Amino acid sequence: MAAGNFFMASPTDIRKGRVLLHGGVPHLVTDMQHRTQGRQAGFVQVTMRNLRTGAATNTKIRTTDSVEFCFLERKKLEFSYRDGDSYHFLDAESLEYFPIPENLVRDIRLYLVEGSGYDVLFIDGKPLGVELPAAVEMQVRESAEGVKGDSASNAQKPATLESGLVLQVPLFVKAGDRIRIGTEKGNYLGRA
Repeated sequence: MAAGNFFMASPTDIRKGRVLLHGGVPHLVTDMQHRTQGRQAGFVQVTMRNLRTGAATNTKIRTTDSVEFCFLERKKLEFSYRDGDSYHFLDAESLEYFPIPENLVRDIRLYLVEGSGYDVLFIDGKPLGVELPAAVEMQVRESAEGVKGDSASNAQKPATLESGLVLQVPLFVKAGDRIRIGTEKGNYLGRA
């Protein structure tokens, strides 16, 4: 990392979505909880993802320690295509492509839809990850027909989407429909 691209702060400043330097490597914070134990000093329980390898890790940081946050740049890029073990994103303004290795998008790859925009995280001008929106729209590739007369409340069936994601949908959803999917839980939200 270049000098000047990070700053020191208190662990109580850790928030979901921020990038901190842990072991000299940038990590994206995916969850955090501030905890105290009786008369002892509190600590922050942090779940984070290594932005170089994609591996998730949990760690405790005492509130008396200090942490280094990285300056992070977010660019809205369009997912264009997958080529081997890289996912390519296009900057519509500069027409420049940014390949991101599969290990950095492994957990979210089923939510990537060609032609859709995503926030790509950059540190020192290099793409290191992708942030998903709260919901994405996809087309249903295949889905079993609902059984006539099956009207139990909230009856559902499996459906396979254009990315290969399989999820439970209401009986009225059929192949060719466009639906909205929540990216946090991977659940059906409604028709698009």
